[in-house]
Amino acid sequence: MAEKDYYKILGVSRDAGVNDIKKAYRKLAMEYHPDRNSGDPAAEEKFKAVGEAYSILSDPQKRQRYDQFGHAGTRGAGGFSDMGGFTDPFDIFREVFGSGFGDIFGMGGSGRRRSTVQKGTDLQIRLKLSLEEISRGVTKKIKIKNHIICDSCKGSGAMPGTSTVTCPMCHGSGEVSFRQGFFAVSQTCGRCHGEGKIIDRPCGECRGEGRVRGESTIEVEIPAGVAEGQYLTVRNAGNIGPRGGPRGDVLVIIEEKPHDYFERHGDDILYNLHLGVTQVALGGQVEVPTLNGHATISIAAGTQDGKLLRMRNKGLPHLSGSGSGDQLIRIKVWIPTKMSAREKELLEELSKSENMYPSKGDKSFFKRVKEAIL
Repeated sequence: MAEKDYYKILGVSRDAGVNDIKKAYRKLAMEYHPDRNSGDPAAEEKFKAVGEAYSILSDPQKRQRYDQFGHAGTRGAGGFSDMGGFTDPFDIFREVFGSGFGDIFGMGGSGRRRSTVQKGTDLQIRLKLSLEEISRGVTKKIKIKNHIICDSCKGSGAMPGTSTVTCPMCHGSGEVSFRQGFFAVSQTCGRCHGEGKIIDRPCGECRGEGRVRGESTIEVEIPAGVAEGQYLTVRNAGNIGPRGGPRGDVLVIIEEKPHDYFERHGDDILYNLHLGVTQVALGGQVEVPTLNGHATISIAAGTQDGKLLRMRNKGLPHLSGSGSGDQLIRIKVWIPTKMSAREKELLEELSKSENMYPSKGDKSFFKRVKEAIL
């Protein structure tokens, strides 16, 4: 099945500004609202689609991930850089138009229950990885401290043996409505705060919250090729909401451990290879470390200090596609600081040879021009 293009759904260009995206959403959401298209499943699907598109494109971080990775950047369940967050298209509608216009086309004409269930908050954790782990991908089990369901009241917030009761003011809807001119205006019920139910006798363990502080273990699959500052989202693993509200998410932010040998440059890695004067002068075979072991490379005779050698596909995997970066090897010529008398004697003998000094080269351009004129 072809993946939906969020820009096409809203009818905006890929460089559209936030105001243009919101304007397009408002127009389409009003057009396809189910209360205005009663009994039309196609209109309801379009209403959901424009809400989903708006939830992604109106958020700068979500939009950036979508632009860079497409729908691969929006997937949850531990997927890379999951954007998540979209649940109810009616929540998006109320957020844009204001909670007072939740039933803009009638007094609850669709018959949907509007009670508010508070979602738990998200958590952020930082996960340090070595370059070796990043190069192959890894699965990590992480312990986190979060709000978990209260065992005593099973999340209801009511004292064991008792139960919540329907709010007498809003009759369980979570909202009270009244007419203001043409519109039916709704507002959150002041008695139950939008939950549609109230607690007469709160649980002594959680004090009516339905949740307590605890500890959980989550499993995170890290794809190969991630980088410092990128993040993954583990859906529904954060704090549980009050009184049975849905869980928030856990954002796992990637950090890279300093490496003993390598420097990272994008998907390439750099290794400084220190060689003695005789090694670079005579050349030969040298063993160097890689992310997956060791490799043998050839050093040409006369190799100069600072020269870069390249080992193809020995770097980090590309996160957004196939292939890998390279391993770069920078030659660093090591000069001895302590020498025996015999070593100094040999060097003094070599110093008499012109081949031991940089070539003077041809005369400078300006000197040749001057001689030609004269």
